[in-house]
Formats: sequence, C-alpha cells, structure tokens
Amino acid sequence: MNRRALLVAASAGLALQLVMVVAGHFATASVKDIAFPVGGMAFSLIAGVAYARSARPGSGGAIAGGAIAGGLCAFIGIAVSVALKDAPATLLALGTVASTLAGAIGGALRRLVPMRLTAGDYVFCKPG
Repeated sequence: MNRRALLVAASAGLALQLVMVVAGHFATASVKDIAFPVGGMAFSLIAGVAYARSARPGSGGAIAGGAIAGGLCAFIGIAVSVALKDAPATLLALGTVASTLAGAIGGALRRLVPMRLTAGDYVFCKPG
C-alpha cells in the first residue's frame, strides 16, 4: 500500500468533509439531512478515486486503499459533526461503513476514470 498516496487522498477527503461539516453546522436540519449523507459518501468516493489515481495499484490494492482513504476521512468528519452535536453518535459507525464502501467503489472506478488530460484528450489507464 502506498502510504503517501493514502495520506494525500485521505487528507483531501477530510478537507472536503470538514468544509461540509462546518458549513452544515450553520444550515437547517433539512439541508443537513440530505447534504451530510450524500456529500459525505461522495467525498469518500472522491478520496477512493484519488488514492487509486495516485498510487496506481492493481485492482485489489485500489479497492483496499480507496476503502481506507474513504473510511478514514469519513470517520474523522463524522466525529467532528458528532462533537458539534450536528449528528448522533450512532451515525459514527453507520456513516463510516457506508463511506468506506463508497471509497472502495471509488478505488474500483480507477479503470473507468480518465487518468490525466494530455493535449486536450483523455488518456485512459491501461489495465494492470
């Protein structure tokens, strides 16, 4: 497992999570009920894709690294939300599991997402 890629991906996901949590702290409950679960899992998916793009592991490594990056950033983001009393403590386990799954999906999507933009054309990563 590429620790540097994991740290970068989890940090990026955490930054997005924290922006959402802080902004959501001042939002209405109805906004939080939609934005927190959808945004949280989307940011974990992004962290998973970021890990897979940066580390360029095989499929299994991409899924595992994406899951760890997505779950880690979500766990910390949800813990902050619980500390701010914007989410119940019971959400910590459920939200972390859901976001870990989203991160794993992000890692698996690595073969479908363009790896870089070169001269205006998307270049897809070759399998393997």
